[in-house]
Amino acid sequence: MDREFEEYLERFSRLGKRVAGLERARALMKALGSPQDSLRFIHVTGTNGKGSICEMLSGAFTAAGYRTGLFTSPYITEYNDRIRINGTNISDGELHSLLPRIRAAAEESGYGRDFSQFEITMAAGLIYFKKCGCDIVILEAGLGGLLDCTNIIKDNVCSVIGSIGLDHTAILGDTVEQIAFQKAGIIKEGCPCILSPCNDESAVKVFKRQAKEKNALLLIPDMREIKITDTGFEYLAKNRYRGHYSPAMAGEHQVRNAAAVISACIVAGTAAGKGFELPPEAVKAGIESARLHGRAEIISRRPLIISDGGHNPDAAKALRQVLSGFYKKGERFTAVIGMSEDKNIKEYIRTVMPYIERFIPVDDFSDRAKNAKELSEIIKSCGGEVMPVMQTENAVSALFSSDSAGLICGSLYLVSAVEARSPRG
Repeated sequence: MDREFEEYLERFSRLGKRVAGLERARALMKALGSPQDSLRFIHVTGTNGKGSICEMLSGAFTAAGYRTGLFTSPYITEYNDRIRINGTNISDGELHSLLPRIRAAAEESGYGRDFSQFEITMAAGLIYFKKCGCDIVILEAGLGGLLDCTNIIKDNVCSVIGSIGLDHTAILGDTVEQIAFQKAGIIKEGCPCILSPCNDESAVKVFKRQAKEKNALLLIPDMREIKITDTGFEYLAKNRYRGHYSPAMAGEHQVRNAAAVISACIVAGTAAGKGFELPPEAVKAGIESARLHGRAEIISRRPLIISDGGHNPDAAKALRQVLSGFYKKGERFTAVIGMSEDKNIKEYIRTVMPYIERFIPVDDFSDRAKNAKELSEIIKSCGGEVMPVMQTENAVSALFSSDSAGLICGSLYLVSAVEARSPRG
């Protein structure tokens, strides 16, 4: 990241001053000339799956020949990967050139230091996407949806919502229904919404109610039209996207994400005003080429090492399904694990523990990490075997020098810290 931009970003807190509406984000964007009003979006949220859905959609639109902006969070390799066009990160030079406008707009808005780092980053992304003339922007919400700053956009092609579970409960609510209500906030008046299949019925009821109130079509892919195979899945619906798909990312949850993406592409092809021509081969390419660092990602084959940044109970269940497949083939995992303080650590551990022989706790990857010694005690209380606490770099080196399978898990911040310095096999 450009050093001057980084220093400016560090003036703001991670979450910013708590909000009760979107006035602050609107003020910032108004001071910048409201670049979002000149762009078209697919808005994506969800507790899990939204990052994978965004990557697949970006790949599909790019393969179809559209100039495609992609805004995601958090970053994995470097800050710049949060703002991309056709798969290419914004350059340090571009970030640097945007800084004077953002600095002036933040002051003009009257909110000063109240902004979050996410709001400042979104401002940079939207200016950049407008400047480069993007045909479509795949926009990932940061936290929730209703009060998320990305919800200032107006021209939605559609909204896409991934799986819903318990996460960020201190902010979004401590029930699935409360969290679903916040996520449903991205549903716009008269704008179609695609909901990932296999969500809890209590969450589905919330989305159906909110869609009805907004006069918005709610589409939920029918898993009876999906046949999972050893190499991917068969999409059996009688439309132009029927056929076989082989997602690069492992797990049945990625099949559900892909089903939501196909539905979004169908909607985009009939979008009011201007439909997007998305040939079947482009959608197939988007789904099959999408790779998201730290989502059940195989980062080494010899030895087998999997990296997964999922950090809540539903993400743990998805990881468990992936691990079980390798476990049946005789793989036994040693896990380097680090988790943030605010996560449901016990439930995460209990979910993945059947496939992990031993854990190596770490905490030096983030200032938000749970103390490694305390994490050790939690793992022991769940019945897990724990190795001595190590620094992250040493723990990962131990995985790469071992003959057994390895896992890096528990936090995207841990995955990010490992990503930049791990050898690849």
